[in-house]
Amino acid sequence: MLAKLAKLLKYSLWLLIIPIVLFSLYTWAALTWVYSSGERAGYVQKLSQKGFVCKTYEGELVLVSMPGTQAEKFFFTVKDAAVAKRINETVGKRVRLIYEQHIGIPTSCFGESSYFVQDVQLLDK
Repeated sequence: MLAKLAKLLKYSLWLLIIPIVLFSLYTWAALTWVYSSGERAGYVQKLSQKGFVCKTYEGELVLVSMPGTQAEKFFFTVKDAAVAKRINETVGKRVRLIYEQHIGIPTSCFGESSYFVQDVQLLDK
């Protein structure tokens, strides 16, 4: 009887561990595999730190293609505090954001958008 209970406990433990390991591997792959990368130029309109447990910086870049046209917003996430500080110093100025897109991230704890900014360059001096 005790041997059957130990065997059942062992199988139950494996049924718990396997999904956790698979979810962790999937999350790691989604955060490290880059779907696309590129640059966007415009004016940083907003940058704020958000999150209860996982703190990330969420921002908006206003893209203006031609004068008089409707502006498009590019929503982005910054994980690095040093990059966020440099972006914050350029709010209201024309900048180039260099980003990577990660798709399939399972939770918004890692960021609200799939675009993660890696660097910022000031265009107007």
